[in-house]
Amino acid sequence: MTNKILAKDIISVGAVDWDRRLFDELIPLPDGTTYNSYLIIGKDKNALIDSVDPSKEKELLANLKSAGILKIDYLIAHHAEQDHSGSIPAALKAYPDAKVVTNPKCKTMLMDLLLIPDEKFITVNDGDTLSLGDKILKFIYTPWVHWPETMVTYFEDGKILFSCDFFGSHLASLEPYVGDEAKKYESAKRYFAEIMMPFRTNIKNNLEKLKNLDIRLIAPSHGPVHDKPNFIIDAYKDWISDNVKNEVVLPYVSMHGSVAEMVSYLIDALTKRGIIVKPFNLTKTDIGELAISLVDAATIVLGTPTVLAGAHPQAVYAAFLANALRPKTRYASIVGSFGWGGKMPEQIAGMLGNLKVEIIPPVIAKGFPKKEDYLALDRLADAIKEKHKILGLI
Repeated sequence: MTNKILAKDIISVGAVDWDRRLFDELIPLPDGTTYNSYLIIGKDKNALIDSVDPSKEKELLANLKSAGILKIDYLIAHHAEQDHSGSIPAALKAYPDAKVVTNPKCKTMLMDLLLIPDEKFITVNDGDTLSLGDKILKFIYTPWVHWPETMVTYFEDGKILFSCDFFGSHLASLEPYVGDEAKKYESAKRYFAEIMMPFRTNIKNNLEKLKNLDIRLIAPSHGPVHDKPNFIIDAYKDWISDNVKNEVVLPYVSMHGSVAEMVSYLIDALTKRGIIVKPFNLTKTDIGELAISLVDAATIVLGTPTVLAGAHPQAVYAAFLANALRPKTRYASIVGSFGWGGKMPEQIAGMLGNLKVEIIPPVIAKGFPKKEDYLALDRLADAIKEKHKILGLI
């Protein structure tokens, strides 16, 4: 990755990972990602903000060398997760006089994860500052965005917020500022849905802490720098709000066609009633796309056959995922089929406790759907329409 100058004495020295397609062995990365590391050159001291994933440590060190950096005094660690911290040991070996600057909780985690010795740390409290001679850096705690120890750094003179995972996106690019706002929005929303959505309340609190800062640039740890900070801040305010849209997310799996038939009928029934439907065949879908759809939808309906008296494993996974991501969805229901018995609807409903949704009575067919099942699906569509009316969405 070619070094990029963001401002006077501020250089992006991180790495682009064009080929990575899975994060945490879970999250799809259709557009790759970046591991952003920022060098701040001061009159007296130099600071490196975050490192890169261990797979890219040689690239980080090469970028620092190409920038002509002979010393690093401070290595600021916002977050202990290894895609940010994993190259700290290599950086400390290359620059043995450097100290790791972080908060006490992150220090403990870095000592556990990377075996960095105690004497290499300087700890800072919320609101503390660090002088580089002619530049002052301010540290702001932003816990649970998305780990408990996360913090950000604000460079007041440059009006730059180094935001760690906050406002990030998984988008590989050599451009410091991606001009395609639609692409940038889509990538940031996917990132929010997959990583940040469970922490909406914490994000509200942390946005409040940042609201009085004069910000010209937001430099996150993943994805492009935001040279229009209000673009991403306003998007976050929308995503964390309690506002939902007139949408039904419909993840489903069908073994022998019964559930697929019910889902097809329900899609038509909801569409006729003026409701937007977003179906996802769980055997084919990208879970990131499903996660994005959950950010705004008022209702989720999960479709599944009965397998060994319970829900299909793909449907169980979708229910688990929705429950873990904790979207602001207001209503949920289930459509499905069974052959001889089981407690599939109770199982799925019991897995959605974190959502605090109202469960609309499910529609479960014995075998292939019959006339009474189609009538029940119409009633379900009517019930969803009425619920959306109550919310003022229709």
